[in-house]
Amino acid sequence: MFTKIKFESLFLSLFLLFSLSSAKTPPRPRAFLLSVTKDASTKQYLTALPQRTPRVPVKLTIDLGQRFLWVDCEKGYVSSTYKPVPCGSVTCKRSLSAACVESCIDPPSPGCNNYTCSHIPYNPFIRTSTGGELAQDIVSLQSTDGMNPGKFVSANGVVFDCAPNSLLEGLAKNVKGILGLGNSYVGFPTQIANAFRVARKFAICLTSSTTTRGVVFFGDSPYVFLPGIDVSKRLVYTPLFKNPVSTSGSYFEGEPSTDYFIGVTSIKINGNVIPINTTLLTINKDGKGGTKISTVEPYTKLETSIYNALTKAFVKSLAKVPRVKPVAPFKVCYNRRSLGSTRVGPAVPPIELVLGSKNTTKSWTIWGVNSMVAVNNEVLCLGFVDGGVDFEPTTSLVIGAHQIEDNLLQFDIAKKRLGFSSSLLFGQTSCANFNFTSKA
Repeated sequence: MFTKIKFESLFLSLFLLFSLSSAKTPPRPRAFLLSVTKDASTKQYLTALPQRTPRVPVKLTIDLGQRFLWVDCEKGYVSSTYKPVPCGSVTCKRSLSAACVESCIDPPSPGCNNYTCSHIPYNPFIRTSTGGELAQDIVSLQSTDGMNPGKFVSANGVVFDCAPNSLLEGLAKNVKGILGLGNSYVGFPTQIANAFRVARKFAICLTSSTTTRGVVFFGDSPYVFLPGIDVSKRLVYTPLFKNPVSTSGSYFEGEPSTDYFIGVTSIKINGNVIPINTTLLTINKDGKGGTKISTVEPYTKLETSIYNALTKAFVKSLAKVPRVKPVAPFKVCYNRRSLGSTRVGPAVPPIELVLGSKNTTKSWTIWGVNSMVAVNNEVLCLGFVDGGVDFEPTTSLVIGAHQIEDNLLQFDIAKKRLGFSSSLLFGQTSCANFNFTSKA
């Protein structure tokens, strides 16, 4: 009897212990987020990334296509968990670095260590690059269920690059580097997916206002915006393409592009296809042509012949509306009072980017709120600019930041596809409507 009671007591104790330990282990977050603001002075999109030990919120400019996160390590970088990436290591090789610093002349410090992997941090706003030590450190991100922020979670070993203080020129006030969301092994989305064990995809939703916040999601979650609208259910998908030739201002020989390209096959205005040389919309063997998305270019840039065809068709569709003197960098402008108003901005003809082949055609529609730019209180201009015949980098169509504001874009790196919503204003919400009230 004693043995039986003792056995049953032991079994009950073990059961309770297992139950308590299971109850104390919360489910691993499936997604994380960063809030995004628009700088009033530079129009750059900014975020604050908690990094280092002790944790510091590092203010960064977002660059959708840049290969990695880089920060100023020359001034004020202090962290007990900083680790340089050694030359010849797996991480160094997978970063596609072709450089190694065998000896740093200054005393050891973040950004200056011997036998370390070196890469090329790039500032697209001043078109300048330099050499920088590849490193790893702790990053903390706020978890989310897609509706609200949750608790902060930290992960070690997130790769980034060190840059000198001089590379901060041209960035917004107090910014300490660039958050590169590019499609590469050392790109921030892939680093987060590996470090936090979440899906290799992210979504970006930029606000048009400088007084509200947009959001970037990492991992797999719904995207719920007030008043309770799950935008993930409204996405239309199209393939993402890889340009085998780098389109960055600095790169190692043989490095592919880390920008996100999509397959635009034609452009429509008011439902009518505009006449363009469609071979410009495909990426050739030299990496020229095609369509990419950018958060660095403020407005969509077009190769000259495409730009001329688009503006000609747009002006023709508004033939009865008088134009006003253009305001640089734009060439087609109207008096605000001459154009009507709709839920999705000025009443102008929609511009459609037609994606895919004949059997799988999708359209990304750009409505007035994204096609027109208020240059002052009286004048609205068509927010597309002439990129030249062979502008740098040599992409024929670069979709700029103004055209993607209040659109949610999901970059599914693993499945090689882009999910896009077109304007959220049609659904009576916007990128400013994510509820940042924390449940943590």
